[in-house]
Amino acid sequence: MTERSHESHENVPSRQRRRFAGISSRAYEHPADRSALVALRKLSGFDTVFKTLSGLLPERSLRLLFLSDSVRVSDAQFAHLNDMLRDACYILDLEKVPPMYVNQDPQPNAMCIGLDEPIIVVTTGLVELLDEEEMRAVIGHEVGHALSGHAVYRTILLFLTSIALKVAWIPLGNVAIMAIVTALREWFRKSELSADRAGLLVGQDLQASMRGLMKIAGGNHLHEMNVDAFLAQADEYEKGGDLRDSVLKILNLLPRSHPFTTVRAAELKKWSETRDYQRIMDGHYPRRDEDKDTSVTDSFRESAAHYADTVRSSKDPLMKLVGDIAGGAGDLGGKLRDKFTGQGGSSAGKGGATDGSADSARPEEPGNPDGPGTGSGPAGS
Repeated sequence: MTERSHESHENVPSRQRRRFAGISSRAYEHPADRSALVALRKLSGFDTVFKTLSGLLPERSLRLLFLSDSVRVSDAQFAHLNDMLRDACYILDLEKVPPMYVNQDPQPNAMCIGLDEPIIVVTTGLVELLDEEEMRAVIGHEVGHALSGHAVYRTILLFLTSIALKVAWIPLGNVAIMAIVTALREWFRKSELSADRAGLLVGQDLQASMRGLMKIAGGNHLHEMNVDAFLAQADEYEKGGDLRDSVLKILNLLPRSHPFTTVRAAELKKWSETRDYQRIMDGHYPRRDEDKDTSVTDSFRESAAHYADTVRSSKDPLMKLVGDIAGGAGDLGGKLRDKFTGQGGSSAGKGGATDGSADSARPEEPGNPDGPGTGSGPAGS
């Protein structure tokens, strides 16, 4: 660590936390995050768009905007947030502390953006909603984005979303852009799971991370909420309903840049109970100086193993069906019919389908279900 960066990490909070010197972002990155980013980079036209936008995006203008119309965190302004930021950078060994701004916005939100250098922005709604330990996890989340290099892709996602809206009136004008935006959103939802893990490594307080996610979902009413009940919602969401519900879940998720909050909480708790997390806390984790020797094949293999395990262990009706088919269990057409109609295998009987089964097997139109907004999503982008 340079002398300058050492000075920038002075005055960290007094509570003793484990520091992860030289930690690589590979230590906490979700396998789906890495595989989605690889798939994104392989998307036709992405390299061209990326290279073009890297030279055109008004990053200087963006920095001047926050400098002129937000409050920059420092020892003189929002000093407690400045302490948390330096502490997070110290724990994850991010040598250069990124500038952080507080922006007037009642919507609880945070983001890490920038092409050359990351900028962290938190809203007043978030600062007023969370207590110190909850906020520490969110700042750690954003520092995790910075360490993983997510800020570049997040900035491009914001810019392309704006462009897509402006050219939507041109016939087929936004098709290519929306294809890339959709792929970026899919990656970014996965990257949020990685950053949540980074937030836990910084805060080292699972309950604070859980409380923060509950507040983002239900506001500042902790006395009315319960962590176990909140996590039970995620379980009910995953395994509930039939194939029609699985399709609706996908349609609800596609416009979002963030996973659903209950799902994030469940994923983080699950990771906190793994051997991988315990090994990191014990000081055994991948180092940045080993990144150049990392095998791409091993990364693909790890991602493939993760998805296979997800299919096997998932309680979602669609994922269970995929698992059954992959295992060679039965007739695809019959399974689809039974899953969509909610009938058992005996419903067809010996004589084939019962009267009206053709109508009942037809899935309901998903329509345009009311769902969460399409914005950047609450807290922790």
